[in-house]
Amino acid sequence: MFVGQAHQQQQQLLPRWLHALLTEKFFNACIIHEEARKNEKNIFCLDCSTSLCPHCFSHHRSHRLLQIRRYVYHDVIRLDDAAKLIDCAYVQAYITNSAKVVFLNQRPQAKQCRGSGNTCSTCERSLQDPFLFCSLYCKIDYLLRTEGGLSKYLLECNFLPLPEPGLDDGLMTPDSVLEPASRTNSSGSGGYGGGVGCKALACTAATDFVVRKKRTSVLVCNSPCRPVEPASASLMNRRKKTPHRAPLY
Repeated sequence: MFVGQAHQQQQQLLPRWLHALLTEKFFNACIIHEEARKNEKNIFCLDCSTSLCPHCFSHHRSHRLLQIRRYVYHDVIRLDDAAKLIDCAYVQAYITNSAKVVFLNQRPQAKQCRGSGNTCSTCERSLQDPFLFCSLYCKIDYLLRTEGGLSKYLLECNFLPLPEPGLDDGLMTPDSVLEPASRTNSSGSGGYGGGVGCKALACTAATDFVVRKKRTSVLVCNSPCRPVEPASASLMNRRKKTPHRAPLY
């Protein structure tokens, strides 16, 4: 994350709270409340640019607080909360536990055969149309590389309380499945993002996508796909025969 001299220079263009949010390690045990129960740091204080556990909450009640949640070992935040801080247009949202969420950072992915479908403009992860980014980090990294700053996309938020009914452990239920959000219009994702520069961003990212596809040779999978053989006709048409009984003597 943010490796190299170029990215170190880009760090200086990020607000302190945003850089801390993208690099913070959440859900680790709080050192101050090491002996307490439920001491995982799953709250982020924007005013202090640090992570908190529920026992630290009393000292930050008047601050802007962001609830961090986790799904399959990856940090996510509610789209409603993210949209108060930064323009989330073209960031693919997911639905889990009846709430729309977005991933904070990139997720590791195994190398695989690339198709001609829509992919993330930063990490090339497969996406649904019309989304361009799989996480907030991917959009931020793209904006820093192409526009040199985030001033047009950051939103002013003076009040950010924790969601009701209060604190929770931030863990998504194990049996919940992330489902892509429904297809939206080109103005953004999930109703968020009619912000400044969205159309120009979409055009630029689309152009980069076309150029990248032209420069990339077609990759062929090492193991060709085998066609599925149809079931035998004798098995499909097999009927239960009349049972034969032994003769009575």
